[in-house]
Amino acid sequence: MSTSPLSAPVPGQRVSSLPRPYWSGRADEQGQWRTRAGGSLRPPGEDLSALRAGLGKKAFTEPRLWQYYTTPTDGRVTLELEAEHAALALYGLHQQSQEQPMHRQGVRTGRALRALHQRYSEEATDRRVAQAVGATSAAAFAYRLRALVTQLRSIGQPLDYDQVMQDLLRWHFPDGRSRVRRGWGLGYHGRDRQPDEAPPLEGS
Repeated sequence: MSTSPLSAPVPGQRVSSLPRPYWSGRADEQGQWRTRAGGSLRPPGEDLSALRAGLGKKAFTEPRLWQYYTTPTDGRVTLELEAEHAALALYGLHQQSQEQPMHRQGVRTGRALRALHQRYSEEATDRRVAQAVGATSAAAFAYRLRALVTQLRSIGQPLDYDQVMQDLLRWHFPDGRSRVRRGWGLGYHGRDRQPDEAPPLEGS
């Protein structure tokens, strides 16, 4: 069985030496815009337009995105590059016309999708989420995630785009899809534990 390359760290990889993906280079860990020389690093409209040009396309087929890739490559288009490409395009869609950063570290997709019940019916949202996690290909998963991102933008709900990129990569692998589905399900359908409740038993 194929396994996801994100199931375990890559031996010898110096993660800290890699450049930040576009979204985390603009927003900090607290969900605020980074600054440089006193100015905000909020993405300019032309950047976001270039990122959106990648929607529905494969990595390196849209020249406007070339400058935004940070995934290392030896000249081949890898699954990691395809995942970064799809995440960049979705981020460009999500951040469009938003004052606050739509990348926020730690905001998992399943939990964020629950916020859609504020504006959309629970039944309709359940159906769209089920369609997304029911996708059998990475391309179909990215396409269905696009519709959900559009709805999240409409309510100003951010996502952790590092996690989105990981989910897009893992979707290429059977065990990866299972992990993503479980994570989404726990976030979307899980009940928040109250402060006075005991934690769940190990393995439950």
